[in-house]
Amino acid sequence: MYKVQISGTGLYTPKEKISNEELVQSFNKYVDEFNEINSEEINNGKIQPLEKSSAKFIEKASGVKSRYVQNKTGILDTSFMRPKLRERSEEELSNLAEMGVIAAKDAIKNSNIDVDDIDAVIVACSNLERAYPAIAIEIQNALDIKGFAFDMNVACSSATFGIQTIFDMVKSGSIKSAIMINPEICTGHLNFRDRDCHFIFGDVATAVILERLNEENIKENSYEIIGTRLLTKFSNNIRNNYGFLNNSSPDGVGQSDKLFHQNGRKVFKEVVPEVSNLIKSHLEENNLSANDLKGMYLHQANENMNVLISKYVLGKDAPKELAPVVLDEYANTSSAGSIIAFHKYNKSLNKNDLAIICSFGAGYSVGNVIVKKIA
Repeated sequence: MYKVQISGTGLYTPKEKISNEELVQSFNKYVDEFNEINSEEINNGKIQPLEKSSAKFIEKASGVKSRYVQNKTGILDTSFMRPKLRERSEEELSNLAEMGVIAAKDAIKNSNIDVDDIDAVIVACSNLERAYPAIAIEIQNALDIKGFAFDMNVACSSATFGIQTIFDMVKSGSIKSAIMINPEICTGHLNFRDRDCHFIFGDVATAVILERLNEENIKENSYEIIGTRLLTKFSNNIRNNYGFLNNSSPDGVGQSDKLFHQNGRKVFKEVVPEVSNLIKSHLEENNLSANDLKGMYLHQANENMNVLISKYVLGKDAPKELAPVVLDEYANTSSAGSIIAFHKYNKSLNKNDLAIICSFGAGYSVGNVIVKKIA
């Protein structure tokens, strides 16, 4: 069995950005238009009027202040209210592959690895642009990486599940290294007409390089993976029913359940203890204490949730430098959130410091990775 290191991470951030104030202005305009068009039915009690949103409500409910997006104009256009992306020919890079390649190149540069030494590519994300060929194989081709590639989806936990998948392959000796990529155009599955969730997601891509660890191959700012732990438990409280069989059930085409929807209160109540208990038990089985942690890079879905998880794990409130937040700037970026936090803040760790990368979400799914800084 071989030791495994995370030798580099990469990040792609879209150029366009939407503030809470801009999003609310668009949403409230849509509410006014809807209520005016449907005023007769509203007055007759047949349907309920829509309620307006506010930047204050969004920040209090989630901690989100802004989000990066692949297309701003389509989202803010009340006649469209979704990203407007150009149809691409089959000879062009797909949307996910294009942003994934950028994040991958950043990770490759930061890890100082030659593409000839990368044995595999895994794309792990919450929504895949197509069924086949795999986005991972498309990226593999664009980067001229040999070996094999495949896609996987565990919703918001895709990154930690992807890390364990590669960790197990490198540890066993079947490969020496691999790159995992998380391209997320989350705005594509978001219902911007739903007050309870129209503010949640943003777009981004991240990448992580994992390599065999030995004395001759310790990279600058690298992290040994001490252990991984995964958990899934079925729940309908976070769901998206869009899929290839939709056209076979025409009554459901275009319905709101074909976009992201959730029962937020139940998710909060049920996920927080699951995540907290998994982190604590994972630390204990590795003879570690929560007090040993110098970094907690948690899934960036909801600031209130992260605060509570950190408190349950540590037994006290966590300072921002221990459990950094990026969702205020990026919003929820599904699988990429914990990787963004790790990418941006891991350089503050010192040699031999311990940290966790933890993600959680639909499924329910939870993944935790314990790492130690080695250089």
